Amino acid sequence: MTPVHFSLSSAFILGLMGVAFHRTHQLSALSCLAGMMWSLFIALPLWALQFESTAFSTAPQLHLAFSACQASTALALLIATAGTHGNDRLQILNLLQC
Repeated sequence: MTPVHFSLSSAFILGLMGVAFHRTHQLSALSCLAGMMWSLFIALPLWALQFESTAFSTAPQLHLAFSACQASTALALLIATAGTHGNDRLQILNLLQC
């Protein structure tokens, strides 16, 4: 495994661990998700270069478009939750409550 692949996979795993184990605030969870998206965004072209394939040439652009949509939706939910509940702590959210 090259150092570039190691750093990208460790960045993705650290972001995943941050989402899984550090669920205090919505903003920290969104930051971890953004880090995961950026590591995938950088890894996709490197993967295409490694396999010398042009079939993956549109994958980074599609991934960037989907991650921008995910970020805008997540920030809208963060603003809506902070407006209704008063803070951005994840412990106050109850999925069973209507």
